[in-house]
Amino acid sequence: MKESGLRLAVSMVDLTTLEGADSPEKVRSLCRKAVQPDINDPGLPHVAAICVYPELVRVAAEALRGSGVHLASVATGFPSGQYPLDVRLDDTRRAVEAGADEIDMVISRGLFLAGERGKVFDEIAATKEACGEAHLKVILETGELETYDLVRQASDLAINAGADFIKTSTGKVQPAATMGVTLIMLEAVRDHYLKTGKHIGVKPAGGIRTAKQALHYLVMVKETVGDDWLTPDLFRFGASSLLNDLLRQLAKLRTGVYVADHDFTEA
Repeated sequence: MKESGLRLAVSMVDLTTLEGADSPEKVRSLCRKAVQPDINDPGLPHVAAICVYPELVRVAAEALRGSGVHLASVATGFPSGQYPLDVRLDDTRRAVEAGADEIDMVISRGLFLAGERGKVFDEIAATKEACGEAHLKVILETGELETYDLVRQASDLAINAGADFIKTSTGKVQPAATMGVTLIMLEAVRDHYLKTGKHIGVKPAGGIRTAKQALHYLVMVKETVGDDWLTPDLFRFGASSLLNDLLRQLAKLRTGVYVADHDFTEA
């Protein structure tokens, strides 16, 4: 049971690099790890997706071709969202044209907190249109939303504006993902499903570092929205450091001993 949970969690990871020093070779290395997370466990599933900046999408698309790993790109002025809308939409279109099949956008928290909910809705809807066939993950940056009530309101707004996934955080603001805000978001997608029959995904991102934490999240998913969401199509972890701990725990089950962190590559 524990092993199946760990393997499921591996398949739900969005392996991410979003640093100013990102290079083509770093992205290629990350893609290799995404496709085969542990060379000593060839039956292990690949991760759900690679997530990179728009300028590195073509590099990742070439490295991932035929692998089944999705390619996500942060667009729309990540992480602040404080760019003119036409710039954010162009960013989105260029990322999709370069090969991204998922776009992770950030909402304008300033507009949302100022009560300009209609403008935020319109920006999400416009970004969804700019995505074409690509899926849209809407980042709420819950650490800046202050209350659970506002997290719920932002979740409902994003869902109604066309989000395919709602995501907690950019990982650049603390607090990032917590079980509390993730529960609120799961309740939002559950209630939307009960009203419409449509499934919306949830992605906690930032701060989830251990296999134990990941398993706790999976239990919460099962108890809140049910088995339908226990798939990378509807639940993801935006937590690159999590992958190595999942691999360590699986290696312990396989060999009977813990391996060191440095036995797994960072990318």
